Amino acid sequence: MPATVIRIRDLRFRWANDAGFCLDIPLFEAQAGERIFLHGPSGSGKSTLLGLLGGVLVPERGSLHLLDRELTQLRPAARDRFRANHIGFIFQQFNLIPYLSLVDNVLLSCRFSARRLARATAAGNSPAAEAHRLLTRLDLDPSLHGRQVTRLSVGQQQRVAAARALIGQPEIVIADEPTSALDAERQGAFLALLRDECERSGSTLLFVSHDRRLAAGFDRELSLSAPGAGAPSEVTQ
Repeated sequence: MPATVIRIRDLRFRWANDAGFCLDIPLFEAQAGERIFLHGPSGSGKSTLLGLLGGVLVPERGSLHLLDRELTQLRPAARDRFRANHIGFIFQQFNLIPYLSLVDNVLLSCRFSARRLARATAAGNSPAAEAHRLLTRLDLDPSLHGRQVTRLSVGQQQRVAAARALIGQPEIVIADEPTSALDAERQGAFLALLRDECERSGSTLLFVSHDRRLAAGFDRELSLSAPGAGAPSEVTQ
């Protein structure tokens, strides 16, 4: 049986300035290598849940267990180290460094994590070679790899952010609306490559989108329907 890599129990989170919002999750689990599609309307708590899983936010109560660690018991610096070592994040706003090249942006994940540096080296003979491989796999021509990211289109920048999340084979990949800047044709290709890379490294993929049309090819589809509605619910195909 695959190991459980994410286990949430009796979790509650509320924003201090929004009395109407409450994310309340009695139980949620994800297994190693699982590919999960999570959707829900704006305001349902999708990005909040991702922030909690990444250790950026701390719940008001409850247990948040990732791999072999209870995040709620870690100090902020320890949560940052855990995230750098074990979680690949694809942010909605990309968070790329504008004056760095594509390759150097991808390699940032290895600069902050010796563990991912070692795994990237093993996968590609060198971290730079693995960065080039991922960028090429994501349909970014090698002639672009030395450019500053500010010279790319929004869709190209989004794919650089994906390569940065994937390098070093993190156990968990969290993708927050990662196809929003891509046209329909590139969306399909991007999703296939993202799933393939996660399968190659054995990573658990939690993919968040408001667009249910993208759910095909995932192991499970879950819904966050409304604030305070409880755990993500299984969607019947």
